[in-house]
Amino acid sequence: LIFFTALVNSLSMGMIFFCSPIVSIFTNIFGCRKVAVGGATVALIGLLSSSFARSLGPLYFTHGILFGCGCSFTYQPSLVILGHYFKKRLGLVNGIVTAGSSLFTVTLPFLLNVLTAKVGLYNTFRVLCIFVFVLFLAGFTYKPLIPSAKKSGEKDKFSFPPVKTIFHFSIFKITSYRIWAFGIPAALFGYFIPYVHLLNHVEERIGKGVQEETLLLCLGITSGVGRLLFGRIADYIPGAKKVYLQVISFFFIGLMSMMIPLCYTFGGLIAVCLFMGLFDGCFISIMAPIAFELVGAQYVSQAIGFLLGFMSVPMTVGPPIAGKLRDHLGDYNVAFYLAGVPPIVGGIVLCFIPWVHEKEKSKEQASPVDGETMEKMLEIKSTSELDTSVKPGKESESVI
Repeated sequence: LIFFTALVNSLSMGMIFFCSPIVSIFTNIFGCRKVAVGGATVALIGLLSSSFARSLGPLYFTHGILFGCGCSFTYQPSLVILGHYFKKRLGLVNGIVTAGSSLFTVTLPFLLNVLTAKVGLYNTFRVLCIFVFVLFLAGFTYKPLIPSAKKSGEKDKFSFPPVKTIFHFSIFKITSYRIWAFGIPAALFGYFIPYVHLLNHVEERIGKGVQEETLLLCLGITSGVGRLLFGRIADYIPGAKKVYLQVISFFFIGLMSMMIPLCYTFGGLIAVCLFMGLFDGCFISIMAPIAFELVGAQYVSQAIGFLLGFMSVPMTVGPPIAGKLRDHLGDYNVAFYLAGVPPIVGGIVLCFIPWVHEKEKSKEQASPVDGETMEKMLEIKSTSELDTSVKPGKESESVI
């Protein structure tokens, strides 16, 4: 039972990332607004359908796949749209925006306990549809300043944009991005294990008399603080050296995961969750700024999309494997120990990115400018000029 319930949760979270490469293509074609609104619609349908499911089987589709896909189509445009408006303070803005999820991490556990106790699980799903409907309305506020592929190359209403404007596989020619895109998923095999299984572990280790929701409260609060704090710090770190913040965050996330089985008191678990939440916020808030540094604003949508797509596999398989280990071994100790290894190893791999990125930049500056390189430079230059020309007056002061 623990394995199958963990599979439902991880499937929903994993689909958010698994669909990201597809979302990036849709974002390039139709723009952030249409994709975000369409995704919120699908998520609303999935969550409402889950309220009528009476077994785990239908929930795999309605909550795990349908709701997860809808959230994916809503989530990624919220990261991409920020790059249309902000450059200089992109880290801080990402911290502020992503801190919203921390706010709901803090409040939702208490709200869900009250709702499930008073109206039951199925009506709780229906109440949560209100929040998804707010996402639907919020999507209409997105006003992209960089034209989508369809707008920049369309000849008529029903024309399809050229393939090369949709699939930007050329970003994988950038070695620093390749290391980043494959190093982060390697570090995330145990990322979701504490979030999915921590409360069950507390009940088994300490008992049911404690307020397990306090741990989620600690995670949410310090994660919000970390997103604001490290998002602002990232603005002061030049270029690809921002990756070092992710290296530090992965090291502490891995260390704190290994510390969970060693905590036999509730106070110890609170301390672990406070540190884990802080560096989790660091990892999340600087993901988009690093993507902008490695590939540029024009290709950031697919850069983030491919990364999140690669992340879906380790983030999905981790919690079910931990549940399987719990069913066989009788406790979560081994699962938490193993969950701490990938972040540390992945962090070591990411250490090479700033060096590789600087080496690539030096090589480009030293190499002769051929026709293809000149065309690419002119394309990037025209994109940057477009960014400057379409900014609102007040906002352009903050991005220069």
